[in-house]
Amino acid sequence: MTGFTVERLGEEALLLRLGDRIDDDANRRVHALAAAIDARWPPWLCDIVPAYASLALFVDDDRSDPDDAPLQRAERWLQAQDLSAAGDRDPGRRPPLEIPVRYGGEYGPDLEAVAVHAGITAEEAVALHTAGDYRVAMLGFAPGFPYLLGLDPRLAMPRMDTPRTRIPAGSVAIGGAQTGIYPRASPGGWRILGHTPLVLFDPARPAPALLEPGRRVRFVAAADGDAA
Repeated sequence: MTGFTVERLGEEALLLRLGDRIDDDANRRVHALAAAIDARWPPWLCDIVPAYASLALFVDDDRSDPDDAPLQRAERWLQAQDLSAAGDRDPGRRPPLEIPVRYGGEYGPDLEAVAVHAGITAEEAVALHTAGDYRVAMLGFAPGFPYLLGLDPRLAMPRMDTPRTRIPAGSVAIGGAQTGIYPRASPGGWRILGHTPLVLFDPARPAPALLEPGRRVRFVAAADGDAA
């Protein structure tokens, strides 16, 4: 068991820490490790939750030996495994999912401001945003909200000083050095570049979140009428 440290999160989870900051390499290793554990899925495991540089493993007490402390059993299992290979279950190995986006205008009220901040035109800003090969670093903030790594640093822009009280579902936005998509209408301070018609989260679907952690994503500029 190498490449990460193990901490306890209360009595029901372990935290596997692979770094201490937002880092592309660390995040890739998080998802490779998640895929390796998912491929083995021990009976005591209830859920796997990836973050930027850590991975939480939640223990199912009902499936643990009553004579054995659940977290100790999980720690022994980790020590006995060779988790160096992710296998075919790593979502990062799948082709990128294309996200159609209508950029600018009423759909992207902050596109011009982002372009000015970067010293480029709005068209160049769209070109940079659609050129990126993004990965879902983690889900958070709201169910199905993807934090995407891979943004061109020229497009990085601080969050708004005063957040909007309502951002429409499907809004594609920039917050600092990240880009993301609002899965439902909510307050928010990210800079809105455009809008996608895709439904990011639907509890009625077998997999409610459209984008799983580790999945690669590409944005595609939609023609008029294609994404509203």
